[in-house]
Amino acid sequence: MGAETAARPKALVEVGERPILWHILKIYEAHGITDFVVCAGYAGHLIAEYFARERGERWRVHVEDTGEGTATAGRLRRVRSLVGDETFCLTYADGVADVDITRLVEFHRTQRLLATVTAVRPRMPYGVVTFSGNGTTAVGFEEKPRLPGVWVSSGFFVVEPRALDYVKSDDEAWEEGPLTRLAADRQLAGYRHEGFWQCMDAPPERERLEQLWRSGQAPWKIWGEGETSRACES
Repeated sequence: MGAETAARPKALVEVGERPILWHILKIYEAHGITDFVVCAGYAGHLIAEYFARERGERWRVHVEDTGEGTATAGRLRRVRSLVGDETFCLTYADGVADVDITRLVEFHRTQRLLATVTAVRPRMPYGVVTFSGNGTTAVGFEEKPRLPGVWVSSGFFVVEPRALDYVKSDDEAWEEGPLTRLAADRQLAGYRHEGFWQCMDAPPERERLEQLWRSGQAPWKIWGEGETSRACES
């Protein structure tokens, strides 16, 4: 994100004058999940300060300093005592989706495995041209189509605490060693999401989210003003 994250963590980069982390927590709140643990690293004190000022939400947020140099799986291992013995939801603070969290949790429970990853079909970053048989006449064009048969992690997970036993060190990324080992042991389920998903790894992606929000057509805004949350144990 370049200059956007030079002085603040990505979680506090704003979309619609609200940090992306606020949007993510609102998605979960719409499904009745209001207790959160934030694994903070770079400039984590700014995240703690934000939630100390934020008084208008019903959340209970614990911001834990898990070390600036700690990888994502290592951060999870460091907050295991805060997670307790219950199934919990996990995501990164850099992407939004209209994933039905309630259905995702229900799906995870029916699979009886240690972790579930929400899979989405990515879009090509370019327009795709289809040619005729002679190879000179364009007979089709599709702007940024989804890749057929390819599914990627959206970063929305449901996890059993025992899955954290698969984390070997602070240097491991969650989607490398631990998930690979869980999959090898047939302990990883995949929940297919055909709806909206957008990560925020670069300025153009943040701008797309900003445009959707300003237009009033943000697909991830599944909550309403003053809406009563649906019950969903996490």
